[in-house]
Amino acid sequence: MNEIFQRAELLLGSETMELMAQQRVIIFGVGGVGSWCAEALVRTGIRQLTFVDFDRVDITNINRQLMATTQTVGQVKVEALKERLLSINPDADIVALQQVFTEETAADFHLDNYNYIIDAIDSLKDKALLILMACQTKARFFSSMGAALKLNPTKIQVAEFWKVKGDPLARALRNRFKKDKCFPRRKFQCVYSDEVVSTTNGKGSLVQITATFGMTLASLVISDILNNDGSRGQ
Repeated sequence: MNEIFQRAELLLGSETMELMAQQRVIIFGVGGVGSWCAEALVRTGIRQLTFVDFDRVDITNINRQLMATTQTVGQVKVEALKERLLSINPDADIVALQQVFTEETAADFHLDNYNYIIDAIDSLKDKALLILMACQTKARFFSSMGAALKLNPTKIQVAEFWKVKGDPLARALRNRFKKDKCFPRRKFQCVYSDEVVSTTNGKGSLVQITATFGMTLASLVISDILNNDGSRGQ
């Protein structure tokens, strides 16, 4: 095992580290949540990582997105993140896709090719579609609910989608599924916060929240590999 991961191997064991290197992971959305998830996965030993995001780095991203700095403003987000991750592990197999996941492009991503699918999409319509499609695969699927308008990272928690409480995004998704009479085929875990912040200032967000969401998503992947020997399926 690469010396980079010596401390991780002491905790997780050599067999788990070998399994981790074999897993294929895809992250949809590498903003304030997804970018930190990607870094945590690569630093822990995930080697085969694909991420999808259409945007470029904007100056307003600097307060919460991993690869956003004054030097990367204007760069394609996935390319800036790929450069960052390869500086951590040059041997990682990183695929950076400057694309958007929509009904028109969904079939291009071949979700069945992955062991883990991570949803960090903001768009309600696209997020709902990804949930439905991911739940039709054998991959483990984890989803981030809303990280905006939160202040307290200790309120962040994990629950099965239909048991998430106090999160407007989860509620909107459930209402959409009920309205369309089209539901996810299986259960899946979500990272969310039930904190209520009284504000009228749009959708402000802070790095201590978005990064904790992302790190928690990464921990779900690592724990699943550790506890289930990297097997696919639910």
